[in-house]
Amino acid sequence: MGSVVLEQIHKTYDDGYPAVVDVSFSLDGAQLLVLLGPSGCGKSTTLRMIAGLETVTRGRILIDGRVVNDVEPKDRDIAMVFQNYALYPHMSVAENLAFGLKLHGHARADIAARVAQAADMLGLDSMLDKRPGALSGGQRQRVALGRALVRKPRVFLLDEPLSNLDAGLRQSMRTEIARLHRVLGATMIYVTHDQVEAMTLGQRIVVMDGGRVQQIDTPMHIYDHPANLFVAGFLGSPGMNLLHGRLDRRQRLLRMPDGPALPLVGLDLERGSLAAHADRDIVIGLRPESLALAPGHAGTGQTVIEAQLDVIERVGNEAYLHLRFGTQTLVARVPPYDLPEPGSHVCVAYAIERMHFFDAESGARIEGMD
Repeated sequence: MGSVVLEQIHKTYDDGYPAVVDVSFSLDGAQLLVLLGPSGCGKSTTLRMIAGLETVTRGRILIDGRVVNDVEPKDRDIAMVFQNYALYPHMSVAENLAFGLKLHGHARADIAARVAQAADMLGLDSMLDKRPGALSGGQRQRVALGRALVRKPRVFLLDEPLSNLDAGLRQSMRTEIARLHRVLGATMIYVTHDQVEAMTLGQRIVVMDGGRVQQIDTPMHIYDHPANLFVAGFLGSPGMNLLHGRLDRRQRLLRMPDGPALPLVGLDLERGSLAAHADRDIVIGLRPESLALAPGHAGTGQTVIEAQLDVIERVGNEAYLHLRFGTQTLVARVPPYDLPEPGSHVCVAYAIERMHFFDAESGARIEGMD
């Protein structure tokens, strides 16, 4: 399968809007790379430039070592799967699968073999004579995947292909795409705003915001070591708790405006990367799973705070506790049993070693704390 390289790609529209700014990344064959970010971050525009559907203002795109900036989409040997399926309603499933191959002049026997193979892989054998209108959303998306699959392209491009499906179908289709990637050994670039899709599908994730790359790494490394405040807050469900305040060197506290202080006893503020931020504004991050209820420990532990429990969200095998700590809010992920009543005051424990630290002004991660 193909390799893809983006070298300092820019896209500026005629009105001067910079949709994509200095985006660079590469992937070798048999990788599944996810472009992740909120709406308007430039991820779909980046994918469309790889496909040749958008022109590149500046920079180079290479597929298998060949610069394709000025190559027509049909000559890039890519296949794209869209959010809206883009199936021909008057054609049967078999005809939809075969249409692109017919346009490229493949022999009838070859087309039949490829359609049969794709239908078998995607469980479409019993639907080949049906038209898209008679299929469910998940079945139509499988047909759209199959239409890309039969072409055996160098690169698969998937633009939010599951966003129109309900939660159950999204989960099953994620599994289907992951299985296809493993079986085919395909090069895939997958665009989504859904972090669950990104975390479960991607071998690497490119996190984007404001048209720029914020971080590129494996899913778990990004989760455990977010590069900045945007990545920390965007990746994770619920998102990371972010506490703003001033780092008190002498008393080893995070002093929050109009609220209580967060004890940081045991944290070395005299040496290392945090020393330069002592007595300055910083942001401390704690994942919801890094917080735990600690009944009966108020005032006795160095890493225990007292907070008010506002809301409990039970979601089956776990619960989300929405807490108020001074003027700031926290979310804790805990087991769903034997929980206190909303409105009560609770003790919440946390571990210093599981904290993340960020510069309040730049938002950048304060390195050397892991």
